[in-house]
Amino acid sequence: MEVTIVMGSSSDSKVMKGAVEALDACGVEWEARILSAHRMPEELKAYIEGQVAAGTRVFIAGAGLAAHLPGVIASYTVRPVIGVPIRAAFDGLDALLSIVQMPKGVPVATVGVNNSYNAGLLAVQMLAMGGSAGGLVGGLVGGSAGGSKGDRQSWGDTFAPEQGLEQAPEPGLESGLESGPEPKTKRELEQKTKTMNLERQLQKLRQERAEKLMKEPQNREVFE
Repeated sequence: MEVTIVMGSSSDSKVMKGAVEALDACGVEWEARILSAHRMPEELKAYIEGQVAAGTRVFIAGAGLAAHLPGVIASYTVRPVIGVPIRAAFDGLDALLSIVQMPKGVPVATVGVNNSYNAGLLAVQMLAMGGSAGGLVGGLVGGSAGGSKGDRQSWGDTFAPEQGLEQAPEPGLESGLESGPEPKTKRELEQKTKTMNLERQLQKLRQERAEKLMKEPQNREVFE
């Protein structure tokens, strides 16, 4: 799986479903698990190490309150980790600060409170970096950064179906892949093609959002 989603409680699934919507929209494979950093530390460590070995390239972790889950995951891998602060108390400020205030040397990318959709899009953008970023991560861990193929897990197979956040990306994505260096091997060509397809999907999502915003009331009409 290219992206692994981890959350500390089943109650977090209604928020984290937004990440799945973004990943599915771009055709990115994912897997999800409920593992608590505080109650299941050994199981969490074993799972993260196993996912890295299986080819996960980006982790998305959602947590509320004392939201240590993303940081703990980041301590087990050098693959990118995206943290989603979940609103449970103090309007999610406690979770936001727990995730964003990581010590030097253990970075965790952080999105807005309850904004797992953006976490999914950010993961796609990381994957779309292609060979250069993937190669760097692969070199750091001493293995391949390529995601393994497999059947995409259905969100409903893991959690009770609940309404996720309906948030949309903002317009303005730019791509420089088409003017980049020509691939020299078949693998590089396949990676570049896949990366360009991912970026086109992101561009399409943002364009749809931009077109929708253009139809919204403007100026005084907003307040009528």
